[in-house]
Amino acid sequence: MSDEPTVFGRIVSGEIPVEVLAETERVLAFADIAPQAPIHILIIPKETTYRDVTELAAGDPGLLAEIVSVAKDLATRLADGDYRLVFNNGAAAGQTVFHVHAHLLAGGLEEHTLGA
Repeated sequence: MSDEPTVFGRIVSGEIPVEVLAETERVLAFADIAPQAPIHILIIPKETTYRDVTELAAGDPGLLAEIVSVAKDLATRLADGDYRLVFNNGAAAGQTVFHVHAHLLAGGLEEHTLGA
């Protein structure tokens, strides 16, 4: 990663405020500012080392599992347990912030397209 913090790094540090929807010691979840579904939540690790899901899976599979667990808990609470979990991996795949993050999408997905 570059020395400049990403927008997600700035959220983790508290520089950019968000409404926290779920939080653990290592994971933070908040609403996407440009939702692509009725429920569109970003789930990020507080750790800023990993650029994408491939790096995270190789470096800390337990943290990846925790992200998935937070997604499941949120979907159970907000969407009757039905959801889509998306990781964009690389610029050509639509990743625009290079701090690994998951998109939790739920509720009327057939009416929405998936963005970055």
